[in-house]
Amino acid sequence: MNIIIPIKQVPETSNVKMDPETGTMIREGLVSIINPLDLFAIELGIVLQEEAGGSTTVLSMGPPKAAEALREAMAMGCTDGILLSDRKFAGSDTWATSYALAQAIRKNGDFDLVICGERATDGDTGQVGPGIAAWLDLPVATYVSRLVENRPGSLVVERLVEDGYETLEVEKPCVLTVVKEAAYPRLPTLRGKQRARKTELPVWGAVDIDADPAALGLKGSPTRVVKINTPKVTRSGDIRTAGDPAELEAAVDDLVAYLEKIDLV
Repeated sequence: MNIIIPIKQVPETSNVKMDPETGTMIREGLVSIINPLDLFAIELGIVLQEEAGGSTTVLSMGPPKAAEALREAMAMGCTDGILLSDRKFAGSDTWATSYALAQAIRKNGDFDLVICGERATDGDTGQVGPGIAAWLDLPVATYVSRLVENRPGSLVVERLVEDGYETLEVEKPCVLTVVKEAAYPRLPTLRGKQRARKTELPVWGAVDIDADPAALGLKGSPTRVVKINTPKVTRSGDIRTAGDPAELEAAVDDLVAYLEKIDLV
């Protein structure tokens, strides 16, 4: 069973910064990690590989340092990795990103399954996995919480929905996006780290995946961040300290008057 696992290297949540001019994320100088929600996709892929044989290929689009994320996934147990890195990919929204990843999956050859994390913590859209399925014209099951059965030509999965769970059968090849319940990520092993460090990772650019330049980067992104506002939390207010019954009564009268003013009483 050949499995593709698209992953993303993201800044730690506390370090996210945006460029107010371009509306894109500033990644230089930030501590980056594997998108935490992709770890569940990695683990499910490794489990399937151990049970059914085959390979698990991790795929990531980003700057050269994104190779760190691929090597970490390989240290966990994935068989190999591919990095998409090209200045032409810069500024891609979810549409352009899913297109580039789909082109890379096509180039990589035959596969049975694509497993994605539910969403990325830096964008929080949940659109790339279904986008890959659309570009590849494949069936997709989102919010998968459990793999019930791996059949020769299909997968039976349980997915999380608003009022509980539903079970459905999806024909292979297909795309899954998984939630935290799907698997519990293992830690990288020393042997895995040694193997990952020694493995040469292929780096593909736009030409290598036969991508249309007009469909990449900012040029190929139909969505734009037109304005960024930083929310301001203010705690200023009228603080009253009651030192005697008269001051307490006055403070209560003022509070009631304020509540009446804002129509709460």
